[in-house]
Amino acid sequence: MHLFTDPARHFSRSSKTAIPVHLITKRRFSGPSSGLKNSALAWAKSTGFTAATGQTCIVPGSKGDIDQILFGLGSGSGASRAFAHGKLARSLPKGKFAIAGKRSDPASDQLAWALGGYSFDQYRKRKHSTPSLSGRLEPDVLRVAQGVFFTRDLINTPANDMGPDALEIAFRQLAKHHGARVRVVKGDNLLKQNFPMVHAVGRASAEAPRVLDLVWGKTNHRKITLVGKGVTFDTGGLNIKPGSSMALMKKDMGGAANVMGLAHMIMDAKLPVRLRLIVGAVENSISSNAFRPGDILQSRKGITVEIGNTDAEGRLVLGDLLALGDEDQPDLMVDMATLTGAARVALGPDLPPFYTHDDKLASAIDSAATRVSDPLWRMPLWQPYQSMLSSKTADVNHITSGGFGGSITAALFLSRFVNKNTSWAHFDIFGWVPSDKPWATIGGEAQGIRALYQMLKG
Repeated sequence: MHLFTDPARHFSRSSKTAIPVHLITKRRFSGPSSGLKNSALAWAKSTGFTAATGQTCIVPGSKGDIDQILFGLGSGSGASRAFAHGKLARSLPKGKFAIAGKRSDPASDQLAWALGGYSFDQYRKRKHSTPSLSGRLEPDVLRVAQGVFFTRDLINTPANDMGPDALEIAFRQLAKHHGARVRVVKGDNLLKQNFPMVHAVGRASAEAPRVLDLVWGKTNHRKITLVGKGVTFDTGGLNIKPGSSMALMKKDMGGAANVMGLAHMIMDAKLPVRLRLIVGAVENSISSNAFRPGDILQSRKGITVEIGNTDAEGRLVLGDLLALGDEDQPDLMVDMATLTGAARVALGPDLPPFYTHDDKLASAIDSAATRVSDPLWRMPLWQPYQSMLSSKTADVNHITSGGFGGSITAALFLSRFVNKNTSWAHFDIFGWVPSDKPWATIGGEAQGIRALYQMLKG
């Protein structure tokens, strides 16, 4: 596979003959100074255009061509408004367009257009054709869009073409692109090198489980470690999922895809950090050697773990990976995973929760998320719920016996593999857009990584 779909194809440097696009709020449209010609204003009103969010009005020219485009921004705020005009990148006819007037944040306009124009058409004979936005593409917009597209491509690729082998290939391509070093521990070597839970989760698959470990940057720079759950397909194991729950399980490597997209942004920007990227690439399959409910697993941290349900496999993989990352004593460690349905019940598909002991880090994440319209919500590591993970036969059970606080108890389980003095954040993402958004069509999605990149670059 290519490293990423190229966002630059949605842009044109030349602004000649470009059709102007006016981005208009409700307040501006209804006010005395809309900035539009009387003829365009009259046409828009006659068509019922009110500048509601996402509303589009094509104003015809005297020769039957398109004179200009009016696009409504409504009166809202946040991502719904910041990237609302991203839908134009796939709804306008093929041609060249330019954002009219002086805009306060042209880079945001470019990013909206890039994200909205993305299409996953690698498996289609007929490729999606998109309009282009004129103007010189900002380098930071390009790298962010590349990271998002990389993430989306990885998640959208079906599991028959994105198993542990293919995920390793993509990981190595990313490393080669940026001159990073890679180490891979695979198959039974996982046992020899003390990754027992990664091995247990992936050993039933025809493709061997593995730990992918990338290092980039100077050793004297701030240590940033990113950890991703790379379960390329999740059957649920012996606690097999029903078909309706298994249909989207190609996205269960969404955590790995997201940290890989973030790693691209960091390395492409050449941020002054020593970056470590750790991914557990496994498939949770069913075979005679699959791990079982009631098994007690050893872990890299030395904690024994009782298996309550084999469909809660991601936290087992992350446990070993977090223990590995923590041994390096990073200044910041972040893990991302499509971990629990409970997070979706609590906050829905568009608002990923994150957990951290570090109030200063939480504040920085929240500020960056707001600034770049990449919504996140801090949830509590509520210590009294630790008792819900108790086991009579092992140090800990990896799930609770009840259905309460599932995302919180999963985060608490992971916290046992991280030292208290480590600045750490866990992101329980969905990694998927279940219905079309202006900035994304149905499919794999990057969540939280634009905010984290903004925070890291300052």
